[in-house]
Amino acid sequence: MGKEGWKKALQLEQFPRAARYDPEWMVQNEMGPSSLWLMEFLIENMTLKPGMKVLDLGCGKAGSSIFLAREFGVQVWALDLWIDPGQNWERIKEAGQEDLIYPLQGEAHALPFAPYFFDAIVSADAYHYFGTCQLYLHYIIKFLRPGGQIGIVVPGLIKDMEEGPPPHLEPHWESEFYTFHTPAWWARLWSRSGLIQVEVVDNMPRGWEVWLRWEQNALASGLIQREGDLELLQADGGEYLGFSRIIGRRKEG
Repeated sequence: MGKEGWKKALQLEQFPRAARYDPEWMVQNEMGPSSLWLMEFLIENMTLKPGMKVLDLGCGKAGSSIFLAREFGVQVWALDLWIDPGQNWERIKEAGQEDLIYPLQGEAHALPFAPYFFDAIVSADAYHYFGTCQLYLHYIIKFLRPGGQIGIVVPGLIKDMEEGPPPHLEPHWESEFYTFHTPAWWARLWSRSGLIQVEVVDNMPRGWEVWLRWEQNALASGLIQREGDLELLQADGGEYLGFSRIIGRRKEG
């Protein structure tokens, strides 16, 4: 596949906002499935307005934060555990968004914010690493104002696995994949808290295909060298894997 071939393959009608961004830039700043695609899918059912304060939790190399600031004019606190904020600051300045984005390095259980500080909290391809415990929602929600939205999109399942991975996925299965769950699983977890009203619970349409397309063409670009999830996705064939989205609103009072 030539250079223009993989580039064209990463400009999907399904994500018209992300399709306006340079595919090379997207791949160079990736840490997994496209953060721009995932964020665009997530915010379809969220209300973001200029000037709102938004936490991008697990922002990686800040691509999703740049996307949010540029597309919606919101202020973004771009927080990640692994990426140096100085590196993200350079990317933010190159994108011309230094007036709207504040890069930070921190752990998801030790956030340096005041209660009720954010109008919205979002997380793309990160929340499943730290948010599967019921207690985490009780922690993170205290930083969200009453009436504010919290939304996540994460690698997940289309249907439940009865007892661990099926035989065709076992050769490619890693322990961290046990954090993959259906949207219904996430909805039950969040609803039990009593703190939020769950508003959206679904899978990304054609999520397996979208994920596979990213893996194939990111590798074809030659800009990155990683194993990725290609073998896992090819073995699955769209039977179990995709992306789970859940959005809730903090209850008043």
